[in-house]
Amino acid sequence: LLILCFVVASVAKGATGNENYTIIVSLDGFRWDYPTMYSIPNLQLMAHLGVRAVSMKPSYPASTFPNHYTLATGLVPDHHGIVNNSFWDKKTGIRYSMGDSATRNNPSYYLGEPIWVTAQKQGVKTGNVYWVGSDIAIKNTHPTYYKIYDQKPMISFEARVDTVISWLRMKSEDRPRLIMLYFDEPDAKGHHFGPRSPEVAKEVHRLDSLIGDLMKKIKQLPVASQVNVIVTADHGMTEISPDRFVKMENYLPARWIDKADGANPTSLFTHNGYRDSVLITLNKIPHIKAYKKEEMPASLHYGTSDRIGDVVVCPDCGWQFGSKPSTNKGAHGYDPDAPDMQVAFYAYGPDFKKGYVSQGFVNVDVYPLLAYLMGITPEKTDGDFDRVKDLLKSK
Repeated sequence: LLILCFVVASVAKGATGNENYTIIVSLDGFRWDYPTMYSIPNLQLMAHLGVRAVSMKPSYPASTFPNHYTLATGLVPDHHGIVNNSFWDKKTGIRYSMGDSATRNNPSYYLGEPIWVTAQKQGVKTGNVYWVGSDIAIKNTHPTYYKIYDQKPMISFEARVDTVISWLRMKSEDRPRLIMLYFDEPDAKGHHFGPRSPEVAKEVHRLDSLIGDLMKKIKQLPVASQVNVIVTADHGMTEISPDRFVKMENYLPARWIDKADGANPTSLFTHNGYRDSVLITLNKIPHIKAYKKEEMPASLHYGTSDRIGDVVVCPDCGWQFGSKPSTNKGAHGYDPDAPDMQVAFYAYGPDFKKGYVSQGFVNVDVYPLLAYLMGITPEKTDGDFDRVKDLLKSK
């Protein structure tokens, strides 16, 4: 009986016996240099108490659904299936869109294994507020505690913080060891007004204040000394304009193209015999690059999924390609090497160094970091723990 109790307790603590808790917060569209552009005293305090990265690279394309699911799975979008915010699925003949609840909530689109599934298979409870995929039965599994994104009204940003705190106040046997918290700003403000706008400045200040509120409320918890907090994002944001737009129909006859979907990049499914014509034509146009899917630059890790078109059109950062230009002033989705696409990363807590600055890493590395913090055995992914272990205290 004593041996059985010891085994049960060990599973509850995770594979390495780590009894700490981890909260990861995503601020959608929070560019790496917003902290230098706008006042963020609470994130600066996090950096003083723990670690920060000069920047973290997203995966390609640098957009919301692909990168939140990458953060959860440690897989690049080409491998986890959510290859853009919208895409044409040749196998089903159906267009996936993050704004279409029928496709968004269909677990067949979500490949790989999210960290909350990995954790719960190993006896570790998790909690989740609106992270991409968390309210979908991926591998027939949900987080232990979660919020349904389509359920209205959505809870406020302040209530999301309070939900996290309420989970950490639970009895130890019920308390989630990993909590994932999503805020859908400053992305919306960045799209509507551009990243260098008073509206984004105000939203960044608001979000920093919410992080401060979260930090203060954690300090009041009995488990305060056991809580790690990570704040990061999915992608950055850059300025766009109708003046920097390439109209597809001005160059490609309709008979050449079967389907065109997605933005930054655009997937073109070509009619038989016209693929080379499309490539030759598009690669004469300044400010865009067109590739056969199997010849995409290796650095982008993109092109093997059958949800990607025969030809992939990649505009230069800040340029647009399609049928009509966006009316927004900000956009993302571009090459992760573009500085405007890179994101912030801050963390503090019992497992992190203090006052340490990393030169940066790739967002696929967050999954193995979370697995380490929970003491669980990770799935095989595209991430590399060696690129993030310098953030951690030696044990």
